[in-house]
Amino acid sequence: MSHLNRNISINFLQEFVKHNINKQINHLPEKFNEEQRYALEVFKKRVFLEETIEETISFNKRLNWDNRYTNTSLALSAEELIEVFKLRSNVYHEISYQKECPDVIAGLNFDVFDKNSAVIYCKNNNEISGTIRLIFDSNHGLPSEKKCSFTKQREEFNLIGEISRNIVKNRNKGLNQEFKYLMCGIYNIFINNDINLALSGIRADHLKLFEKLGGVKVEKELDSYGNVDIPFLIISYNPNLASKFFKKVFLKE
Repeated sequence: MSHLNRNISINFLQEFVKHNINKQINHLPEKFNEEQRYALEVFKKRVFLEETIEETISFNKRLNWDNRYTNTSLALSAEELIEVFKLRSNVYHEISYQKECPDVIAGLNFDVFDKNSAVIYCKNNNEISGTIRLIFDSNHGLPSEKKCSFTKQREEFNLIGEISRNIVKNRNKGLNQEFKYLMCGIYNIFINNDINLALSGIRADHLKLFEKLGGVKVEKELDSYGNVDIPFLIISYNPNLASKFFKKVFLKE
């Protein structure tokens, strides 16, 4: 009942924010109106953060997850998600991706697609050092559809998804441990939850690394990816076609 009452309260406050966000109180100074608009905007973002955390946790708890890959985990608590959102923000600031993937709240990087995603992370020295998500196709569509149509893939496969927010704190060239752990997590979700194909936007110079996984196909070449002015590729990935290299080096089979 308390959970229901909380949702009703949040919905009421959301309607209040929508109604008042652009409303001006004429008899008060403009500075006060600006402060009110700012406060309401901050509150609206806070409500969105709470919604995202709650719905993402609920979605992740419904997923099938094979615990034998012990170096990766699904984000199943608010604390874990906040750490993931912080890591995304920090790394995107470092590599100047903020224009393409802006923070909703300063220091926290999340969006509506998290609500329908398997959010995966790995740790190093008890600190989250890498994260990735696999977005399940939904009414929101998929992020890279702004750059490439996925109509063909939807016609051919029952369920598609998109791999995104592939973040590693300490970035080294080649197959670092975080990359291995995160791709094992993607494989885990893919194989155990009936996804048929995953799309992803990657830097063109990273293609050779991803081709080592097996089941990778270039769907479209791009001169840039939104505000990131370097060559990108839209690739499809089918872990059912995993290479012998992936199974031996990543899965240790």
